[in-house]
Amino acid sequence: MPKIYVIGTCDTKGEELRFACECVKRAGGKPVLVDVSTATPDDKADVTAVQVASRHPQGKSAVLGLSDRGKAVTAMAEALKHYLLSRKDVGAVLGLGGSGNTTIVTEAMRALPVGLPKVMVSTLASGNVAGFVGPTDIMMMHAVTDIAGLNAISRAVIGNAAHAVAGMARNKVPKARKQKPAVGYTMFGVTTQCVNLIRQAMEPATESFVFHATGTGGQSFEKLADSGFFSGVFDMTTTEVADFLVGGVLPCTADRFGAFIRNRIPYVGSVGACDMVNFGARETVPWQFASRNFHIHNPHVTLMRTTPGENARIGAWIVERINRMRGPVRFLLPLRGVSAIDAPGQSFHDPEADAMLFDAIRSGWKISRKRKLIELDCHINDADFAAAAVKAFKDIAG
Repeated sequence: MPKIYVIGTCDTKGEELRFACECVKRAGGKPVLVDVSTATPDDKADVTAVQVASRHPQGKSAVLGLSDRGKAVTAMAEALKHYLLSRKDVGAVLGLGGSGNTTIVTEAMRALPVGLPKVMVSTLASGNVAGFVGPTDIMMMHAVTDIAGLNAISRAVIGNAAHAVAGMARNKVPKARKQKPAVGYTMFGVTTQCVNLIRQAMEPATESFVFHATGTGGQSFEKLADSGFFSGVFDMTTTEVADFLVGGVLPCTADRFGAFIRNRIPYVGSVGACDMVNFGARETVPWQFASRNFHIHNPHVTLMRTTPGENARIGAWIVERINRMRGPVRFLLPLRGVSAIDAPGQSFHDPEADAMLFDAIRSGWKISRKRKLIELDCHINDADFAAAAVKAFKDIAG
């Protein structure tokens, strides 16, 4: 049976970690206690902090013995990531701790494959955990009390987490009998019609995986692409770039499109929803944007129309990344509008701004045998656009 790695700082949480191991064992799991202490390592752990630290690219001296705790925690997180990735017997990971250990363990968890059980019992789990979870499937469980000794509450919480992770490790989700090629999609509400039309044409020959273009959604999409999960993708909604460059609340990272630069996956993309930058409720929009064109999507989401200048920047950034791709690429420009509200009579219809986006991509495009830029005299949500995207995919994916 694969092992369950129970990870924490044994110098301050040893009692709790060993209790978790006992619970895992009673539930039928095979626990491995891993110490990631940076101050006073425990040499009685199954895997010592020295062993973990030795996996750091610069060696254990880059992790242990540092006077700056922040640097030590960052370095230990890097070392733990390399340690877990080197193991072939990881069936699940359970972490316990406060801010330091949550940082260390979730850094390593994010590097592990989606689907491998990951449970983090943390004193920070009832707040904003986006920075810890990132694009993967980490289960955050609130510790309720501090992890500082065993009591009626901590025993129940830690015990439940241990039993849960043991159950996940022992009871694998069966795979479908007939595996269809997996195809990834990026979508927003304003590009839903486009993506639905493409999905309908691609199914039932393929299995669809749709990701909401919310920043984290795009990262999850690319993490799976990096892991070789997809046979190809329809990256129709690249709106996260607008938030990244202009300052919205749903940005991509500087590595957007990186999975397709690193991996030669059949890629069909477009500029869906690049006419907008996302903010929260209207009163949360930064003051410097007060005079801009807004669309109230709902009480919690405010959309801001991108300007011609911003669209030129967005197009230039996208095309520079596309030009780095070495796999088969088809990039489609919908010349009559890039979102449901960028159409005649709609609030974000702005042909001048769209033209700047398209011109930046045209002028920056580097001709390649495998990459083709396709311009279409239709709207992104038109049936003809979806049909052209499906044809483009079939041309490069076989």
